[in-house]
Amino acid sequence: MEKIRVLVVDDSAFMRKIIQQMLEESKEIEVIGTARDGKEALKFTLQNSPDVITMDIEMPGMNGLQTLKYIMEEKPTPVIMLSAYTKKGAEETMQALEYGAFDFVCKPSGEISPDIKNVQNELIEKIKLAKSVDIKKLKFFGTEKIKITDKEKKIDLKTEIMVVIAASTGGPKVLSEIIPKLPRNLNASFLIIQHMAAGFTTSLANRLDQQSLIDVKEAAQGDLIEPGKAYLAPGDFHMEIIKENEEYKIELNQKPQKHGVRPCADITIFSVVKNFGGKILCVILTGMGKDGTAGAEKVKEKKGIVLAQDKETSIIFGMPKSAIDKGVVDKVLPVEKMADEIVIQIKNLSGN
Repeated sequence: MEKIRVLVVDDSAFMRKIIQQMLEESKEIEVIGTARDGKEALKFTLQNSPDVITMDIEMPGMNGLQTLKYIMEEKPTPVIMLSAYTKKGAEETMQALEYGAFDFVCKPSGEISPDIKNVQNELIEKIKLAKSVDIKKLKFFGTEKIKITDKEKKIDLKTEIMVVIAASTGGPKVLSEIIPKLPRNLNASFLIIQHMAAGFTTSLANRLDQQSLIDVKEAAQGDLIEPGKAYLAPGDFHMEIIKENEEYKIELNQKPQKHGVRPCADITIFSVVKNFGGKILCVILTGMGKDGTAGAEKVKEKKGIVLAQDKETSIIFGMPKSAIDKGVVDKVLPVEKMADEIVIQIKNLSGN
């Protein structure tokens, strides 16, 4: 079997050595080189064409973000960013995903992480996934914020529809292509479940909020769910809804993982099906596994609508395929048409 050829990029000699050792414990991976900075990484990539690159973000000279941009322009290659649990690290990681990084893995204890082996299995699995991805789907994109006209100014609305959006690998990039296109005044609320580590969902929510007409926030315990707003499940918390005095609120918990993840979309969807009195729209986007399928079945039982991203635009066609194969999807669409379809379905469900 042909091994996956990996380049390891990190400015720390210690980190390069330990990452190489732990990757080569997998019989499917061969580390064909290491680089201590962006210039070395770019030169090696152009000359040796690795299958996958692991890239530290914080490096002197040409940092990980700059290097990623050059690589995606000159020699597109799946890149997995290694990021520290810091606010700056999280913001740069979100930027890297927009620039075309395949995914990221958190260094457990900062830039120099002696305990990096704690994420060995996660990194190896993501390298295997990255090897299989169509590199054309990782292209850089820019988002344009639509200007709010007088007619689009916020008006009083009621939440008649709950839109639950589920995403995993490739999700942040896809969300940045969908959420900013949603108009401001919709009589719907949005619950977004993105499989992502704690600390990084704050940056994702802030980034989406800056790009979008609708308000986007990382959900907090007890948040009142309002129309025209989106609530992103925080990393390591399941997000459910409860009804109090004719109002709906966010309920966060750390119940056991489901499908190996927390937050889990199925848990959110089950809660909406059980507690929400209005109509439900479920959207299943790119990602590995089957999260969202069981929830979509429940949505169909309540006469709701289920949309799924198509294979051609999904970075990983796992979650959408699972729901499609189960026969619970009403419409399969490319990412560029998803926002318009969400608006159409909201209007249909509300009878407008």
